[in-house]
Amino acid sequence: MLNLSVLDLLPVRTDQSTADSVAAAVSLARRADDLGFTRFWVAEHHNMEAVAATSPAVLIAHLAANTRRIRVGSGGVMLPNHAPLTVAEQFSLLEAMHPGRIDLGIGRAPGSDPVTAYMLRGPRAEETGADSFPGDVELVAGLLGSYDTPISDPFDAVSQPSVTIPLRGQDYTLRSTPRTSSSPSVWLLGSSTYSARLAAREGLAFVYAHHFGQSGIDDALALYRREFQPSPALAEPMTFLTVNAVVADTLEEASALALPQLITMARLRSGGALGPRMTVEQAQAVTLSPMEEDLVADQSARWIIDTPEAAWSQVTALAAKYGVDEVMVSPVASDHEGHDAKVGVAAERTLELLAQQRG
Repeated sequence: MLNLSVLDLLPVRTDQSTADSVAAAVSLARRADDLGFTRFWVAEHHNMEAVAATSPAVLIAHLAANTRRIRVGSGGVMLPNHAPLTVAEQFSLLEAMHPGRIDLGIGRAPGSDPVTAYMLRGPRAEETGADSFPGDVELVAGLLGSYDTPISDPFDAVSQPSVTIPLRGQDYTLRSTPRTSSSPSVWLLGSSTYSARLAAREGLAFVYAHHFGQSGIDDALALYRREFQPSPALAEPMTFLTVNAVVADTLEEASALALPQLITMARLRSGGALGPRMTVEQAQAVTLSPMEEDLVADQSARWIIDTPEAAWSQVTALAAKYGVDEVMVSPVASDHEGHDAKVGVAAERTLELLAQQRG
């Protein structure tokens, strides 16, 4: 059976507060949990009034505490924004609180504008990241260890994951704390062959950001599988597919629910600001420029916007095309005016309809 997962970017609608958006994410995660979805990931974005997800670790703790069995993780933590040890400690603590349910997805993008990136990174903001990123990934992965091998004695220093740090002419052993009896799974995220090659070299699970709607997934997955080197964390290549989706009982309704996010992304891609997500009625009242119309049409063709049976057919076709047994859906539907601001009604309906088709 094809596994289904969820990517939630925690958008903030024009009729929502940040608290409302977080409450809607909790409701969506609970629904995904009840429906048997495999994992629920949240992203990292900064200085964007339209997005509530600034701190994946904080959100993951909240979401995991409000769900039962679904894996919860980051899609992703933008590692250049953080000290690697801090990330390792945060996710060790999350794993200690919710054993066997935590995923750490790592990305290289800033997740923000240059000024905010500078405020997050300090002097490191001037670096390209190409030189430091591979070493930082190795450090985090080494500290977290293999999630396939349970740690029988968390107080046995020999069995604890560790890395050797050369500093001032000496080698130091560094271990992330708290000591846990299991490890979170580590995934490398990317939208290029750079990340695919790094994931293959390090023996990490890899996810191509197909929901971005750009080309390149064929080359990236082929390279990842071809060059993969087994590691203590992973014996074989492991990947899945991400896709934006809006599913409704009719094609007309699905198209209407998708329009607010389509307009948001069209404006962003044409150099506009990322404002709060509109309601369906607000989006339908917008007059698009010719460029925006073209961008909306282009994205519509790349997203899954359809009725349940047709949408499921597209999901399974994508999974077969790229040789994956899991698809992560980003339910990008907005809602009609007057709906509860603390619930993403259409997003939850997308998950329900896909789960029904899977059976």
